[in-house]
Parts: sequence; structure tokens; C-alpha cells
Amino acid sequence: MAQPTLKRSLSLPLITFYGLGNILGAGIYVLVGKVAGESGYFAPLSFLIASIIAAISAFSYAELSARYPVSAGEAVYVHEGFGLQKLSMAVGLMITLAGIVSAAAIAHGFAGYFQVFFDLPGWLVITVLILLLGALAAWGINKSVQVAALLTLAEITGLLLIIYVGADQVTVFSQLPEQLDMLEQNDQSRNFSLLGIFSGAFLAFYAYIGFEDMVNIAEEVKNPQRNMPRAILWCVIVSTLLYGGVTLVSLSVLTPAELAQTDAPLAAVYTRATGDAPVVITMIGIFAVINGALIQLIMSSRLLYGMASRQWLPGFLSKINPVTRTPINSTILTVVLMLFFAMTFQIVALAEFTSFLVLMVFALVNLSLIKIKQKSPHPDGVTVFSVWLPRLGFLTTISFLLIEVFSGLLY
Repeated sequence: MAQPTLKRSLSLPLITFYGLGNILGAGIYVLVGKVAGESGYFAPLSFLIASIIAAISAFSYAELSARYPVSAGEAVYVHEGFGLQKLSMAVGLMITLAGIVSAAAIAHGFAGYFQVFFDLPGWLVITVLILLLGALAAWGINKSVQVAALLTLAEITGLLLIIYVGADQVTVFSQLPEQLDMLEQNDQSRNFSLLGIFSGAFLAFYAYIGFEDMVNIAEEVKNPQRNMPRAILWCVIVSTLLYGGVTLVSLSVLTPAELAQTDAPLAAVYTRATGDAPVVITMIGIFAVINGALIQLIMSSRLLYGMASRQWLPGFLSKINPVTRTPINSTILTVVLMLFFAMTFQIVALAEFTSFLVLMVFALVNLSLIKIKQKSPHPDGVTVFSVWLPRLGFLTTISFLLIEVFSGLLY
């Protein structure tokens, strides 16, 4: 009897919404306040730095996803580039861990918004959420991504709503002269603020994590050579525009200190801007973080499946349910690990650890593409970008990691 396989059922709109849902749900709804707490009124600059670093590597992912449209994307890319199975396994495990830890961080964000309405213990809220998402992910990829697409529409609506209600209050630029005067008068303050900007950017980078997860469901995408690159680049462009608008509005309505103190930052912005109870935006925030966690769970389970199907992990993780056509054992293991990390660590630590893991993977993926281009510069049916993009991607990610390590030592 033939082993059931994954089904190519995802169109360009669905895979784009999948990526956007992951990016938007994992970041701006949860961490805009924490980024403001690090970099103050320079938070928009932190988001800009993070977006540039993400965008450069996005081109490498776009090309590689068309060259190798399979599950376990990053692990396969590194294996094709270096031919080292142990390194490929390490990369696959790092990105799987990043997805699981990211979903755990998002679950904390869900609890923050949920507790605006209901005074329930955070651990209980997080546990029920993760178990329900695990059941949905095991139900079927098409059903899961359709739900994710609907939730993504709600996320985008919520961000546009925040921009709309606070657009007439955008005054964040008027705060910058005072901040710059302070920097000129105090060398210690200058060092703190510059490091704060990069520390905020490192945290903001977490908000762009998501497009790289898309490659791990490439085996379930229709016409992946055409649709995967387009979806990845559209996700980075749309998320960058939305993040810029929301960050400017948030810092104009609330101070950085006020944003940093709340676990539901956009709900607080909505209340201050309108004077109304944040019912609508809180509900959307709940949907957003549910979506982010669901997508990370799907990605992590597919990566475990992809590595197991290549005999890089125990074979039981490659088992496909013949009815739902989903990797059932990989999904169960992902849920168990998500619960462990969510119950053990706080949101900022989880987000920073995720960013660190993903940046290391970005560096290796960019290096892999450089080597792959040397062996196969112009494959048929694949859009090829300049070799300078992966070179620049490697340099920016390594530099970003070193700056964060340096700032951590100073703090």
C-alpha cells in the first residue's frame, strides 16, 4: 500500500495570506510596545532596520523556494549548498525550534488580549489555545489555511483601523528634536540610545518572521515555481507598510513607557485615540495572535515531517494520516513542545531567542544560495536574482547578530 502524500491545494492568494497571517500575528499586535520600550520614539527606525534586513534575505528565500519547492525548505537549501547532512539537520532543527518558540511567545500575546475580557489564569488560557490549534492543524492543511486566511483579513482590518483612528494625532516626529538634543548633551545617553535602537530592531525583527516559514509548506502549493517567490515578496512589502503606519500612530497616541507597560498595546492605543472601550480591536488582536500561533504550528510540524521523510529524524514523524493527509505525529510533538516553552519562558525572552535562531538560519541560507548559484546559475523556470543579494544578506544578518551580542554585553 502506497504511503499517503501531501496534497498541492494552496493557491497564490492562500499562500500569501498564510505568510501575512504569520508575520502580522507574530509581531505588531504583541511586540510594538516592547520595541518602544527599547528604542523610545526611535521605534519606527528600529522597525525600518529590521524590515531592510528581512527584505534582503527574502529575495534569497524567493529564489530558493522556486528551485526546491519541498517541505523542510531551509534544511534542503543548506544540504544542496554544502552537502553536509549534519549541518542540514541542525538548520532544520533550529528553524523548527524557532517556530515552536515563536508560537509559544504568540500564545502569551493571546493571553494578554484575552484577559482584557476574562480574568482567567494565563497558563489555562495558553494551554487551551495550543490544544485547540493542534486539533485544527491535524484536521487538514486546506481547512487550516482557509481559517488562517480569514483571520489574516481580520488582522489587516485591525491594523488599518488603528491607523485610521490615530492618523490625525501623528506627532511622533515632533518628539525627535528633544531626543536628539539629549543625545548631543550626554555621551552615555548617546550610546544607550544607539544601542536601544538596535536592541529594538532585534526585537522588531521578530515581527517580520513568517515569510521564511512559507517555504516549509511549498510541497502543498500549486505551481510553486511561480507562486512561492511572488507570495514571499508580497508579504514583506505589505507587512512593512502596515508596520510603519501602526508604529507612527502608536507612538503619537501613547508614550513609549505607556506602550511598554501593556500586554495588549493596540487595544490601549485604540482606547486613548477614541475614548471608547477596545472591544473591536481586542477581538481582532485575539484573532491575530491565534492566526500567528496556528501558522507556526503548521510550519513546525511540516518541517519535522520533511526531515523525517528524508531519514534525518525518526521515521514515525513522517507518518501521514490517510484521512486528513496531515503529519499527525509531527503535529502532536509540536504541540507538546509549544506547551513546554509557553509555560517555561516569558514573551520577550521567547521573541529574542526566536530572532537569534532565525538570523543564524538566514546567514546559512544566504551562504547556501551563493554556493548553489556557482553550481547552477540559471535553472529552467526559476527567476534568478543577483548574487550580490545573498552576499549582502549574509553580511547584514551576521552584523546584526554581532551588534546584539555587543549591546547585550554592555547592558
